[in-house]
Formats: sequence, C-alpha cells, structure tokens
Amino acid sequence: MRLTIVGCSGSYPGPDSPASCYLLEAEDGGRTWRVLVDLGNGALGALHKYADPLSIDAVLVSHLHADHCLDLCGYYVMRKYHPTGAQPRIPVWGPPGTAERMARAYDLPVDPGMTAEFDFREWADPVTIGPFTVTPVPVTHPVPAFGLRISADGVTVGYTGDTGPCAAVDEVARDADVFLAESSFLAAVDNPPDLHLTGTDAGAAATRAGAKRLVLTHVPPWHDPEISLAEARSAYDGPVALARPGQTYDL
Repeated sequence: MRLTIVGCSGSYPGPDSPASCYLLEAEDGGRTWRVLVDLGNGALGALHKYADPLSIDAVLVSHLHADHCLDLCGYYVMRKYHPTGAQPRIPVWGPPGTAERMARAYDLPVDPGMTAEFDFREWADPVTIGPFTVTPVPVTHPVPAFGLRISADGVTVGYTGDTGPCAAVDEVARDADVFLAESSFLAAVDNPPDLHLTGTDAGAAATRAGAKRLVLTHVPPWHDPEISLAEARSAYDGPVALARPGQTYDL
C-alpha cells in the first residue's frame, strides 16, 4: 500500500499545502485501486500531480467541516461535465447527512443533489473497497466525526481525522504501520476541550497503542509545525515526521 500526502494544512489551506486529503493506493486483481481520505479545500487541484482524479475508486470523508470535504463540489463538476462524458458513480462514505451537506454546499436541490455522481453511504460497519478494508471509529469533535483504520496488503494506516483526546484515538492508532494524527493545538496553550489534539497527545497515543510510525498532520498555518514535532517526540520514541504535500510512504 502507498500513502501520498495530497494536502495536510489544518483548518484551511495554507501557503504551502491544501487542506486535508490523502491518497491510498494498492494493487489487486491486476490493477491499482485508489481511495481518497478526505477532500478538503484546494485538494482536488493538487491531486492531479499524483493521480488522475477520474481513476479514484472511492472517497472516505471523516467529517463534514469544509477543510475535509468541500472539494467534493469541484469533484462533482469534474465527474458530471468532463469532456469524455459523465463518469460512473463512485461511493462516498461519510457521516450521516453527507449527501444533503454537499448538495447545500453547491446550492443544489437536496433531491437529487449529487447522487447521480456519488453513491453516498453512511459510516457504520467496516467496508471493503477492492483490497482495502476500512473501519470507522467514532471520535470526539463538535460534529459527527470518525477516525479511520485502513488496511491492505497486510499493513494499516490509522487516521484520526479531527478529534479531541479520547479513548478512540488509541483504537485508531493500535499497531498501525503509520499513525496519521492531527496536531492542531499546542500543549502549552489552554485549549478548548473536545476539539483537537496536540503533538503531545498524538505522541502519547502512538506510544500507548504501539504505532510503528507517527506522522503529524493538520497543523494550522498560524502555528510553527516544529513545535508540534518536538511535542510529539517528547511523548513517543518511534519515528516521527511532519506531513508534507507530495510525501509518499510505501508500506
């Protein structure tokens, strides 16, 4: 399985990166399967550097804040009006209300909304997409939100989405080959509860859960990411890195 960081800026696109988007690829049945984890502001344009957007097999939406889902609007236009013709529907998994949220975002009638382009499905039990098994884990955030455990080829990526500290973060990170953890807050600040993680929170979860590698993502442009990195290293002895656009991990 290959993980490519398409976008990793926290809360809104930054000067060096789109908002959240991660491309996962794995071989099965003689072809490459591709899924997107989140599709935040600015990510669709950047995706062209790493894969043909029309080759995506599914989109996995962690929650419905704009920095994780809003480029589904552009993707809807691309799939509906592409010069080669309307593209086949692909599944979009997300929290309850994803179809309605995206219809409102593009000022479409809720019925049919984007349902001719996307087969919207709600997170519940684990799902299979080609070689990928995806297990949603409810996490703590002001809106319904899910961490995701994505496995293929005998390896697992654990992705927190956006979450405050909670037991579910450890579940997402458990024995993950890559633990992709948001790090929006700084430990030295009096942060609002139940909203985001610090680098220290991410590192501590990686340690408790036995994650093999920690990658920090979703650092807002107003923070120095090196501080988040230092926090994580203070709580985790394994390999730690900051997510960077274009960075790949072959697992």
